[in-house]
Amino acid sequence: MFLFAFLLVYELPTEKASAFSNQVIQRGAVGDDVIELQARLQYIGFYNGKIDGVFGWGTYWAVRNFQYEYGLPVDGLAGASTKAKLVKVSRYHEQFVKEQIRKGNSFTHYGGKPLSQQVKRGGGSARASTRVTAANVPKGFSQNDIQLMANAVYGEARGEPYIGQVAVAAVILNRLDHPSFPHTVAGVIFQPGAFTAVADGQIWLTPNETAKKAVLDAINGWDPTGGAIYYFNPATATSSWIWNRPQIKQIGKHIFCK
Repeated sequence: MFLFAFLLVYELPTEKASAFSNQVIQRGAVGDDVIELQARLQYIGFYNGKIDGVFGWGTYWAVRNFQYEYGLPVDGLAGASTKAKLVKVSRYHEQFVKEQIRKGNSFTHYGGKPLSQQVKRGGGSARASTRVTAANVPKGFSQNDIQLMANAVYGEARGEPYIGQVAVAAVILNRLDHPSFPHTVAGVIFQPGAFTAVADGQIWLTPNETAKKAVLDAINGWDPTGGAIYYFNPATATSSWIWNRPQIKQIGKHIFCK
């Protein structure tokens, strides 16, 4: 850990001065500031969409996750403090990034990987989230899906902080995309033994608006878990199997795992 910190501190001062302007960057913005924002977020693993200079929902949730992890005010806005922290903990190879955009190449900008290995010739786009969509138009999900997910979130996590409720919704969505789980919302939620709320009947409690909002936020791209497909409460878990899953992070009372 000490060596990593030393290398990081040693490397970053060689970077060219930041191209960020003094403007607050927010959803709907376009241009060079957004390109730098996306590139820096991708460099440290918070953004995996296309670096295109368009501040959409994927960029918004990446900013929020970054702010949460670094103890900044979580508002989805790239203001002075957020930009300053990004400059401190990431790098931005401006010439490389803009050259790939100009050529129409598909590319990434992850730290620790040689730039020569991050370019895919021939155009196309970097992988973007499959669930980023307008807030009130959850493409690919029926109203029944949303209602059922809200029931599950409320039954499983109504006592958790809001980010913890979004995290539970994100796990459901992550399972939908995983080959080891059913590929329908109902199939995931009612898979035998999958959720305590189903086993004890709390799945049928009437969800509040907070649970519904958490589901929509997850559908629109916010995954506070970093890709988890399991979670458990360490105070009540009795299964030795779940303790052996690779742990990602703890949010509220739940530990989220791969």
